[in-house]
Amino acid sequence: MTIVGARPQFIKAATVSRAIARWNASCAGGASCGIEELIVHTGQHYDENMSEVFFGELAIPRPLVNLGVRSSRHGEQTGQMLSGIEAVLLEQSPDAVLVYGDTNSTLAGALAASKLHVPVAHVEAGLRSYNRRMPEEINRVVADHVSRWLFCPTSAAVENLRREGITADVHQVGDVMYDSVLASREVACRRSDVLRRLGLTPGGYCLATVHRAENTDDPRRLGSILAALRQIDRPVVWPLHPRTRRALGDAPGADAGRLRVIDPVSYLDMLALESHAWLVLTDSGGVQKEAFFCGVPCVTLRDETEWVELVQTGWNQVAGTETDRILEAVSRAAPGRTAAPYGDGRAAERIVSVLAGP
Repeated sequence: MTIVGARPQFIKAATVSRAIARWNASCAGGASCGIEELIVHTGQHYDENMSEVFFGELAIPRPLVNLGVRSSRHGEQTGQMLSGIEAVLLEQSPDAVLVYGDTNSTLAGALAASKLHVPVAHVEAGLRSYNRRMPEEINRVVADHVSRWLFCPTSAAVENLRREGITADVHQVGDVMYDSVLASREVACRRSDVLRRLGLTPGGYCLATVHRAENTDDPRRLGSILAALRQIDRPVVWPLHPRTRRALGDAPGADAGRLRVIDPVSYLDMLALESHAWLVLTDSGGVQKEAFFCGVPCVTLRDETEWVELVQTGWNQVAGTETDRILEAVSRAAPGRTAAPYGDGRAAERIVSVLAGP
C-alpha cells in the first residue's frame, strides 16, 4: 500500500509505480512474484493544480481511496490521517506500506502501519536538517525509526542513519526524483507552452517557490522574502502555494513590477520553468534538487538544507530569509561543478527489486 498526500510524493510515487509495472511485466513467476499496489491519497494537497493534475499528467494509478483530510493544525491533520489510514489498513491487510519523504501523510502512514505491525518502507530515508523546529524533520526521523526498509538517496543519508544506530535493511538506491526528471524533462520542454503563456524568455527570469510553515507562518520571514523577490533585477515568477496565498492575504506588492504571482502549475510546466530559469529561489527540498537536475543554480530560502551535496558542489546557496542575504546570494549565483551524488536514474528499479525479494 502506497500512501501519498502531497505534490512531491505524487512525483516520486509515479516513478516507483512505473517500476512496479515493469517488474510485473517481466516477472518470470507470473502473478506469484508480482506486486499489487494500492494507493491511498490522504488529501493533504487537494487543490486541482497541486493534486489531480499530477495523477493525469504522470499516469499514476487512481487511488483506492482519498481520505480528504485537507489542511488544519498539524496535530488535528495527522490524527485524522492516522484514523483514516488505520481503517484502510485493517480492511485491506497489505503486506507492506510504502511512504515517501517527510510530510504529515508520511508520519501518519508510518505510525498507523507500525502500530498494526505492518512493515514500513521509507523512500528518501536518512535525510537530516538537524532543525527540530521543522515539522518535516520530526516526521522524517520518526518514519525512519519505525521503518523496516530504508531507501536512502545518498551516502550522507546512510551515514546519518548509522549515527542513529540504524543499519539493518538500509539501501542506498539513489534519488527517485532524479529518475522522474530524466524521464520527464524532455517531454516537458516539448509539450509545455508555459513560457509562451507567461511571455518569458529562456534564461531571462527567476523562479521562486515558498511554502514551508517556518516561512509562511512567520510574517517577518515571509515579508523579508517578499522584499527580496521584489528587488531582483529581472522577472521573478512565483507559483503561489495555497498556504502562502493565505498568509500573504492582500500584502502590498505581492504581485507588482517584476514579481509575477501565478497559480500552482503542473509537473511538466514546473519542469519547463525550472529548466529555462536563470535562477531558482525556494524553500522546497524537491525544487532544490529539480533545479540541480536541470542545471540551474539555486538559492535556498531557509537556514539549512538536508541536501548538503548541492551546497558542496556549489549549485546551491543557503541564504536564510533576510532580504540582504538573499540579494547577496542572487548576485553570486553561478553554476557549480559537475557531480552525480543522486545515483544513475535507476533508484525506483532498485526499490522494487528489494521489496519483491525474499
